[in-house]
Amino acid sequence: MKAREPTPPDASVPTLRTRYLALLTPLILTHALQSAGGLLDGFWLGRLLGVRGIATATSFFPVFFLLLSLIIGLGAGATILAGQAWGARDATQVRHVGATALLVALGLGLAVAVTGAWSAPWLMQALDTPPDILPDAIRYARAILLVMPFVFVAWAGLSLSRGTGDALSPMWSLLAATLAGAVCTPLLVAGTSLGAAGVAVSTLVAQLAALAVLLRRWRRGGHPLALGTGRQDWKPSAAIAKRMLRIGLPAALQMLAMALAEIVLLGLVNRHGSAATAAYGAATQVLSWVQFPAMSLGIAAAILSAHAVGAGRRDRLPAIVRTGMRLNAVVSALFVVAAHLLAPFALRVFLEPGPVLEQAIAIVRTVAWSAVLLGWSNVAVSALRASGAALLPALLSIAAIAAVELPVAVVLEARFGLAGVFWACPVAFLTMLALHGLYYRHKEKKDGLFRQAGVALGAADGRAPGA
Repeated sequence: MKAREPTPPDASVPTLRTRYLALLTPLILTHALQSAGGLLDGFWLGRLLGVRGIATATSFFPVFFLLLSLIIGLGAGATILAGQAWGARDATQVRHVGATALLVALGLGLAVAVTGAWSAPWLMQALDTPPDILPDAIRYARAILLVMPFVFVAWAGLSLSRGTGDALSPMWSLLAATLAGAVCTPLLVAGTSLGAAGVAVSTLVAQLAALAVLLRRWRRGGHPLALGTGRQDWKPSAAIAKRMLRIGLPAALQMLAMALAEIVLLGLVNRHGSAATAAYGAATQVLSWVQFPAMSLGIAAAILSAHAVGAGRRDRLPAIVRTGMRLNAVVSALFVVAAHLLAPFALRVFLEPGPVLEQAIAIVRTVAWSAVLLGWSNVAVSALRASGAALLPALLSIAAIAAVELPVAVVLEARFGLAGVFWACPVAFLTMLALHGLYYRHKEKKDGLFRQAGVALGAADGRAPGA
């Protein structure tokens, strides 16, 4: 069966807005499902195993941040390269990218599993895990790390699907994974001798469910990545792997820097006692939902920009960026307003009425509006990555975190107490937006990068079809 040739996006602004919204809705729902899955795991660990279960999982959190950075970086590279091939209407190249991404994901996952399973005892001791939960923490860490090959492969598959403009399949796949986890986690944690390690087995089942749904939707839709389609094209490429890592590693470093900054800020919060820590923890749960539009718009901008670059139409990038900026000003702002209005009610899920609840509400209202700044920055960075500029935007983000956010947090905490810590986040996002905006304008005006005709990856005769 001949693979259906993809069609690149139209350049008109109304069509761009429509395409953004077609991607944005399932992307936001996908992020919500991912967050819900994590919340459910935490809920069952706390409900079935008590404080000991929560502490066991929390002890693994720094390692989880590192793994999350690797996964997100790999996904960014896979999405952009798949998007470029899709924009070039090159189904053969889509399969080359798919084979490479899945092989790289499997290789990284196996490396993490083997290394992590062997080093789990040393790792958890190095993280100063309390002695009373150390055996359980080692068991939990080893189980989670052994499941990483399946997590990495599933994430790569979902990223490839998004790159081809299909955001619905990842959404339905994550829904299947969330439902599988909701059923399996309590059964495995409470009904077996696995304890907290049952979460890892539940994660395995969830990833297999996600992959099954994804492959089924690809097959039913005649997708170029469907199993059995163009078997001769399923050949990994070292050149594609190199380009994927060139895009993905800077994204991973940026995520890691943000994660380390969160750890430093948590240390500042912890100085003010357990009540402040509880308020901060509850507030971050709400704030993570406020950032969904900003994150989703970044992914949508990356997809549309990659399509334009693959089609040899870099001149479309300014329109893609402008449309993304306008949508962010509306969609992210709506989420921010909702957070301001609903924070007192949403936070009662985690906290009882009293001073701690009021403190958490204040944190949400201080930080939430910065999600609009984050969304604007993400749109610009996504267009830059899709055009081949991945490293410098990541370095600018890291500079904003290391040279602005953390020093500002320390200074404001010393001057204004706990409230000062949380103003560092908006200051950092504003700095990122300024730096990324200046670099984007430099690329657009000085280099003429977005006005040049591009050459699609793998395009015949050095020119993208339809360019």
